[in-house]
Amino acid sequence: MTRTHLFCLLAALASGTVNLHAAGKPQVIIDGEATRIIPIALKGYSREAQAVLEFDLSVAGFEVRASDPQYTLTGAASGDVKGTLVDGGNNQTLFARVYPGGSARSQAHTLADDVVKAITGQPGIARTKIAFKVASGQRNKLGQNISEIYVADFDGENAAQVTEDNSIVAAPAWVPGSLRLFYASYRGGAGPAINSHDLRTGNRNVVAAYSGSNISPSVSPDGTKLAMILSKSGSPELWVANLDGSGLKQLTRTKGAEASPTWSPDSKTLCYVSDDPGRPTLFTVSVSGGEPSRLKVGGVVHCTEPDWSPDGKWIAFTRSAGEFTIYVVPSGGGNAEAVAPGEDPSWSPNSRTLAFTRGRGGSRKLSLLDVPTRRVKDVAKVSGNCSQPSWAR
Repeated sequence: MTRTHLFCLLAALASGTVNLHAAGKPQVIIDGEATRIIPIALKGYSREAQAVLEFDLSVAGFEVRASDPQYTLTGAASGDVKGTLVDGGNNQTLFARVYPGGSARSQAHTLADDVVKAITGQPGIARTKIAFKVASGQRNKLGQNISEIYVADFDGENAAQVTEDNSIVAAPAWVPGSLRLFYASYRGGAGPAINSHDLRTGNRNVVAAYSGSNISPSVSPDGTKLAMILSKSGSPELWVANLDGSGLKQLTRTKGAEASPTWSPDSKTLCYVSDDPGRPTLFTVSVSGGEPSRLKVGGVVHCTEPDWSPDGKWIAFTRSAGEFTIYVVPSGGGNAEAVAPGEDPSWSPNSRTLAFTRGRGGSRKLSLLDVPTRRVKDVAKVSGNCSQPSWAR
C-alpha cells in the first residue's frame, strides 16, 4: 500500500452473510428487548451503491428484500447518491436527501447511517474505521513472523498499511476521537516496545521499552491514560500511565501473568485477564488502585481478550479452551452467553456490533457480528492472515 493510498485513507478518516443463530430468538438483550431483523427494500441504485447499502444495512440488523418490506429506500442509478426513505406501515416519508461530494461508496455509507438513525434511533457505523494486524506468512532475518498494522473502513475496504517494521507487531489500540494508534512492536530485534503512532504525520514514539515485555496497550475513553502489561517488576503485571508514558503506576501484584486490559466508559475501571487463579480469568480493578475483583461469568473458563462496550453494559471476551468462542456478559458480571465462534472481539462505537477474527492457522479473516440477531458478515481483507481488530471510537 503506497503512502498516497494511506493519505487518501486518512483524509477519509478526517471527514457473504452467515446466520450463526438461525434457530430461536436472539438471547442477548439490547435496550430492553431482543432486536428483530428489519425488512427493507432498495430501489433504483447503481450496482456499487446497492452493494454498499446492502452490506451496511445487513450489519446493522436489516434484511434487504423486495417482498413484504417494512421500509423502502429509493434512489437513482446515476449522479449523486440519493435516498427517500418511506415507512410502509403508514406510508410516511421519513426523509428525502441527496449526498453530494466524495465517492459513491462514501455517499452510500452516509445514507446507510442516516437510515439506521431514522429507523432505530441509534447511530450507524458505516463511516467508522478499524485497525488490525496482518501476518504475511514470511519471516525476517531474525526468524520472526512478519506482521504489520493496517487501517481500513469498517467493511475492510480501502485498507492501508500503517507500519513497515518488517517484524512482529501486535494489539493496535486507538486514541478515542484521534488519528493516533498505540501498538507493540519488536522492530530492531529487541523485545516488544509500546509505540505511539500519529497517522496524520507518520511520527511515532516509544512510550514503554522496559526490560522484559511491554505489550497490550489500551487507551482510556477520555483519552488521558494508557493501560499496558509490563514485566519490569518480574511477572507481567497491569500498569497505567499518561499517554506519553509518564506517571507510571502498578495496579496488580500477582505470581501469575496479567493480559489484555480494557477500560470502562468512565475511564475509572479496568477489566483484564489474570492466570493467577491457575487458568485465565477476568478481573476488574479501580484505576485509583485497590483490590481486584473477579468478574462472574457463569462458569465459563479460560476467559481472555475482554472488551468493554462503549455504553458500559457489556463485556465481550474469548473463551480460549477448545474451539475459540466469543461470549458476552453484563459488565457487572452474570451469566455469559456464547455469541459466535471466533476470537479478538472489539465493540463498535454504538455497542451493537463486534469485529472479531474467524478461522485458525493459515486462514484467518476479520468478520462483523450483529450481536442481537447473530448475523455475521466477513469483510474484505488484504493478503495475509488478519487478526486483532480495534474499532475506532
